[in-house]
Amino acid sequence: MKIIEKSYFLPAILAVAMPAESPVSAQSGLPENGFSLPAQGIGYADIADLVTVSPMIVDLQIRKIRKLPDSQSVGVPINIQRAVIEADVLSLLRGQQRVAARVKFLLDIPRDARGRIPKLKKRRYFAMARGVPGRSDMIQLVRPDAMIAFSQTNNDMVRAITREAVQIDAPQAITGISSAFHSPGSILGEGETQVFLTTENGQPFGLSIVSRVDEEKKWTVSTSEVISEAAPAPRRNTLLWYRLACGLPKQLSPEQVGSGEGAHAAKAQADYQFVIDALGPCGRTRPQR
Repeated sequence: MKIIEKSYFLPAILAVAMPAESPVSAQSGLPENGFSLPAQGIGYADIADLVTVSPMIVDLQIRKIRKLPDSQSVGVPINIQRAVIEADVLSLLRGQQRVAARVKFLLDIPRDARGRIPKLKKRRYFAMARGVPGRSDMIQLVRPDAMIAFSQTNNDMVRAITREAVQIDAPQAITGISSAFHSPGSILGEGETQVFLTTENGQPFGLSIVSRVDEEKKWTVSTSEVISEAAPAPRRNTLLWYRLACGLPKQLSPEQVGSGEGAHAAKAQADYQFVIDALGPCGRTRPQR
């Protein structure tokens, strides 16, 4: 069905407001990186931050940009152009709501020193969005900069993260540490530390760090009630690695360690630091929501 442009659509479109809680630059009113992640040079964590909070992910190509007048952009900084974007949907990577072959959404676009906006027509992006109830031809970005410029690298990463994120047992966001225990072995230098984590939806999450004489220290992670040594440490740039590297507190406090003995607490803290070091930096370059 052909989508007919009429002025009475504007209030409905403008009612789909940008999230106010997103971190913004005081000068531009937008996150430091503008309205999108670039085609090259972005990390796994930055993409995962968007994929994991987006009910809908749309691969689209911009067809038309309609700038909104000041009267319909109240509160928008003068160096930002608010526009209604019309785009052709190339594919729907994630989402249960039906989406039309062509969609519209609001986008705040930084102006350059001459007051111009970049030429976006025919450019391809991944839009991290949510649906608009009752309107298959409209979407809402989950945050003002929830667009990812298309490149083969970004395409592979977005699709890989999405495949993991939609699994029933996908690892959920870590909210903290519930408890930790260290059990010494029968031989000096041996022992095991277990760390139990809390998550957004109550998913069981635990770490095990095992030390044995004449063997390298080894750690495993489990997302079930039972922590097993058979579960390997996660590979870098996987969803489980991301949840741990970006979600674990950087330190384990002595108060979180059971048994109460100072030596046990110190050993548990050292084992926990071993996990943090093994995971490496999260690699996030932008503020998280």
